Amino acid sequence: MSRQYCVIMAGGVGSRFWPLSRQNKPKQFLDILGVGSSLLQQTYERVSAICPDTNIYIVTNENYVDLVKEQLPSIPVDNILAEPDRRNTAPCIAYAAYKIIKKDPQANMLVTPADHFILDNDKFIETVNAGLNFVAENDVLLTLGIKPTRPETGYGYIQIEQENKQSIGNVDVYKVKTFTEKPDLKMATIFYESGEFYWNAGIFLWKVQTILDAFVKYMPEMIDEFDRIKGDLDTEREKASIADVYSKIQSISIDYGVMEKAENVFVIPSSFRWSDLGTWGALYENSADKDDNGNVKVGNVMTYNTKNSLINTPEKRLVVVQGLENVIIAESDNMLLITTMKDEQFIRQIVNDIRLEKGEDFV
Repeated sequence: MSRQYCVIMAGGVGSRFWPLSRQNKPKQFLDILGVGSSLLQQTYERVSAICPDTNIYIVTNENYVDLVKEQLPSIPVDNILAEPDRRNTAPCIAYAAYKIIKKDPQANMLVTPADHFILDNDKFIETVNAGLNFVAENDVLLTLGIKPTRPETGYGYIQIEQENKQSIGNVDVYKVKTFTEKPDLKMATIFYESGEFYWNAGIFLWKVQTILDAFVKYMPEMIDEFDRIKGDLDTEREKASIADVYSKIQSISIDYGVMEKAENVFVIPSSFRWSDLGTWGALYENSADKDDNGNVKVGNVMTYNTKNSLINTPEKRLVVVQGLENVIIAESDNMLLITTMKDEQFIRQIVNDIRLEKGEDFV
């Protein structure tokens, strides 16, 4: 019996990819890279080399259960965990941990977002397998750090204790010194040049018992709620009981709730190419299919004197762009976004304004 379990977190909205990513079909369910499969399906393909389908759990919003079933038909229906509300990553992980420990108290868990870009699957699988071996032998909370390629202000950082190194085969493991939220450019440059900091990829490994022990220590009020209804899991009462729990617990990330407080946190510095694909700009950076002028074009697009731009429009419409540089043009259904690359962080505000002024139909 395999002790390795994989949890894919697939409940986000991806508002910064508006207008393609919408509430009824967020970015994890889209083929946003134009490769013939959605980000969720690509994540599943990666982890299926590590865990059998029976040990892969998808945690998603209850509105997306049918999308998960459609895109991942080989996943057992009972392994699709429906959240009634969005409560960030800590409750999502706790829910999955309670389900898994009921099935296998000695389980090891990999937790990964559904919507990240990873280029080197073989390196990812090697790293994760080494990490699972490490957590099986040690009561630690392990995360993956990505070697920075630039002073990035859009990611959190993990600082390592360079003198506190262990090895598992070809993979090094370090004790974590500090977690730092998204820094300004000056600090990001210092982090990048120091060699002690890695991007926080939001990918975690641990024994299921170890993470539950950490919840008890650092988030007792939340875990008391899950503990109260654990007997209802895998029964017809599960849906109502989870709805009750989610109505009472706070929305909080696993980083804030546990990782930044715990003492037994370790990291594997990883070298596979990674992006959280959080923005159109990140998609542009990670797209291999740029034309001679640095444009990424998806759809029926013609460009003239246009450079370093991303144009993503439906095939049914001919789109001609002339004389622009460093812009994002994205169209979906009856919505069109035109903005500059440097202002893309404003898209989340735009979506909030649209919700208030134009209604839910457009988000």
